Amino acid sequence: MESTNDEIRELSLLEQIESDPNVNQSTLATQLGVAVGTVNWHLKRLIAKGAVKVSRAERKKLRYIITPEGLALRARLAVDYVERSFSVYRRTRQRVKDHITKIRNAGFDRVRIVGSGDVADICKLTCLEQGISVVNDRSASVPALVLDGYKIRLEGLE
Repeated sequence: MESTNDEIRELSLLEQIESDPNVNQSTLATQLGVAVGTVNWHLKRLIAKGAVKVSRAERKKLRYIITPEGLALRARLAVDYVERSFSVYRRTRQRVKDHITKIRNAGFDRVRIVGSGDVADICKLTCLEQGISVVNDRSASVPALVLDGYKIRLEGLE
């Protein structure tokens, strides 16, 4: 089974190639934020899977063509990505709700969120939907949801 990063890169490559078949590996690498060698490796895999074909447009210029198998692969990878994203969203919301129960049971109606990014945004939305105010004041003596990647730790209820 492929890793999630490989699948996301392959999905991105297929989308980029579909939008511009004349795109070169250097441009793809820049768009994905990876080395050209990484793009080359992924393209070779996609070619071996029959998802992409290569034709020579000019002497040194290649043209990438997505095959029907490639379109099907892109669709499957997109669905898998959305399903994983929703799964992370649901698990994160449930963890936050569990922590909110503890926060309420301790007599608090406010919380600090330590961290940033998508998980922090999910935490903030969940807290607000559950009637828990989010404060930014570090000196406030309120519990804190501390984010470490996808992990959420509750601190300050000692």
